[in-house]
Amino acid sequence: MSLIIALLAVVLILLVYRIFRYKHIISRIPSPKGLPIVGLAAEILQDDSVALFNRFRKYAKDHKGIYRISLMFYDIIQIYNAEDAEQILKGNIHQWKGYDYEILENWLGTGLLTSVGEKWRTRRKLLTPAFHFQILQEFLICFNEETRRFVKDMNENIDQCQKDIKPCVISFTMKTICETAMGLDDIDESNVVDYKIKMKKYVDIIIKRTQQFWNRIPFIYNLTAEAKREQSLVSDMHKFSRDIIINRMKKRSGSTIKRKRVAMLDLLLNSKETGEQIDMEGIQEEVDTFVFAEKAREEVENIFQGEDRDCSLEDLSKLEYLECCIKETLRIYPSVPLISRRCSENYTTATGYQIPEGTIMTLHIFDLHRDPKIYPDPEKFDPERFTAENSKNRPPFAFIPFSGGPRNCIGQKYAMLEMKTFFCGILRNFKLEAIDKPEDLIFEVDFVLSTKNPIRVRFVKI
Repeated sequence: MSLIIALLAVVLILLVYRIFRYKHIISRIPSPKGLPIVGLAAEILQDDSVALFNRFRKYAKDHKGIYRISLMFYDIIQIYNAEDAEQILKGNIHQWKGYDYEILENWLGTGLLTSVGEKWRTRRKLLTPAFHFQILQEFLICFNEETRRFVKDMNENIDQCQKDIKPCVISFTMKTICETAMGLDDIDESNVVDYKIKMKKYVDIIIKRTQQFWNRIPFIYNLTAEAKREQSLVSDMHKFSRDIIINRMKKRSGSTIKRKRVAMLDLLLNSKETGEQIDMEGIQEEVDTFVFAEKAREEVENIFQGEDRDCSLEDLSKLEYLECCIKETLRIYPSVPLISRRCSENYTTATGYQIPEGTIMTLHIFDLHRDPKIYPDPEKFDPERFTAENSKNRPPFAFIPFSGGPRNCIGQKYAMLEMKTFFCGILRNFKLEAIDKPEDLIFEVDFVLSTKNPIRVRFVKI
């Protein structure tokens, strides 16, 4: 008995030593003041999604590019400077994503977003051809078709010219993703709406779980009612993606006509049929992962000269000021406001701080894009920041709306092409008047940048 007690005492001493050593190293990084032992855990636990978003913004203003949040026995390093971001995103030792990605595996499995190592490299290589330049040319046909439908719908409802733009844009994006990525042009929109509702409920559960440090332990979390709710929602969302795959497989087997537009899902199915390194479970993981001014108007008008025709790639390449507007929007409102990485070994940041192995580092893109040393008057919307002349001396990782390094967003060219096509169609037909001011927007913590309130826009027919 005394031997067992002695062994337990040794284990406890080693554990305490490790915690104190960890805290000694990590304590050199500045931190908001918290309570003894629990740190900031008690405060963060009380926050709703809006309060938590605002808390991060306050901490960013109070520090200079890096700080840590202490939660009981571990710390999360918060980074929002271009030097550290570049070193972390480009370095091979940080390609393991953080805990927030691990808890998504129940929904997304280990697809391109969440996988690591050889599996990630295989999936990235497999999916890259879906975003080749020639494929993007074919996607442009779909973008033009959906833009025309959107404009037609706006024209037919022009009397109701005041719109919450969020559901309109989400619907447009979901339709284009379903056709370009999944090869489906006849998906039931009611199913899409149901999917979005379930995904929002799922996100709320996951956000709350990340705040409750005890629920980060799978054994404890799996005993809760929230875990059962999560599993039910995941099952429903998986059914949606499974039905998409089955629908596409049926269309492929019943047709001898070679599809001109090669969708991402077709690439995955082709790989499965030819015996490459992916199976039905892998295909579902990737389907779930892919399921987000007058000068500009003058530029558009100068190119189209009143012609009623679709955009071409040549047209879009000439829309330089519109691209500046889109980039400035992505700077102020990055669609993914933060990403995380885990140190796979002891590490020293570019700014000189030591971070122990296993520590989670969160890159706050939202705050990085507001660095006043790089972007003077950062809250001001100024597309001129992104002209070739004004961009040439900017640090490359000072603007990372699609992340950066080896694990950057595989679909960033797709996204830019989609946005330029959409806004080109809008600007050729309407003047847009913002009803809500930027300072009226109430942001909340989510997987993507989200507002609690509507974003209202008035469409005025030209």
